[in-house]
Amino acid sequence: MLSKNEIKEIKALGQKKFRDERGLFVVEGEKLVEEALQSGFEVVRHFRVEEIGEETMARISQLTHPSPALAVVRRPAPAAPVIAPDELVLALDGIRDPGNLGTILRIADWFGIRQILASDDTVELYNPKVVQATMGAIFRVRVHYCDLKSEVERVVFRDASIFSASGTKYQSATERQAMVVYGTFLEGDNIYEAPLTRGGIVVMGSEANGISPEVASVVTRKLFIPPFPPEAHTSESLNVAVAAAITCAEFRRRDARSNRR
Repeated sequence: MLSKNEIKEIKALGQKKFRDERGLFVVEGEKLVEEALQSGFEVVRHFRVEEIGEETMARISQLTHPSPALAVVRRPAPAAPVIAPDELVLALDGIRDPGNLGTILRIADWFGIRQILASDDTVELYNPKVVQATMGAIFRVRVHYCDLKSEVERVVFRDASIFSASGTKYQSATERQAMVVYGTFLEGDNIYEAPLTRGGIVVMGSEANGISPEVASVVTRKLFIPPFPPEAHTSESLNVAVAAAITCAEFRRRDARSNRR
């Protein structure tokens, strides 16, 4: 049995303030709990409805309809991202909808993207709605919250020196770039025709505001997902998670095609 205090402590993790204070978050559902147990994350406690009863499970659950399993998991310590030059990384600028963030993690997981950079105003990763929407991807895809512009610059311009490894002086900042920074824009190049590198940082902006001017200033190649047919009168824009899926799929398709050559 769980004491009133224990129930109160677990229920409080539905609020960001308490998640931050205690360094814990909750996962619910048999699949998610199983993922947590196999993930290498520290599972502090886990419960099954047949052990604690439906009434107690309903009291500790964040869901309208409680699931048969729930776990309290310790958040991993934050760490600076280490990104290889040929790695494909998503950068999220101001994504506020929990469902979108969770779905983007799931998309990243599907396409083998293991790291995401997120602006500080992106919705919190451990929000219960985000956790549920990841369907377990939260345990495999690392999200780094940061000053997005500064972090992209740090990753892209790995060496602040104006000299290359061979001692030759660089002619411009572009020549010092270790990675290409892509961004999705309505005025970008057709993603199906534009040249794409194997690795790179792909910036996705919010549906309401797109990519902020600050972050847009570090984008070096603008991409556009065209409607079909191009001249058709269509919706104003794509959902950001849908756009992320199409973009990731096209990068991986090009990579697979080049590997077959």
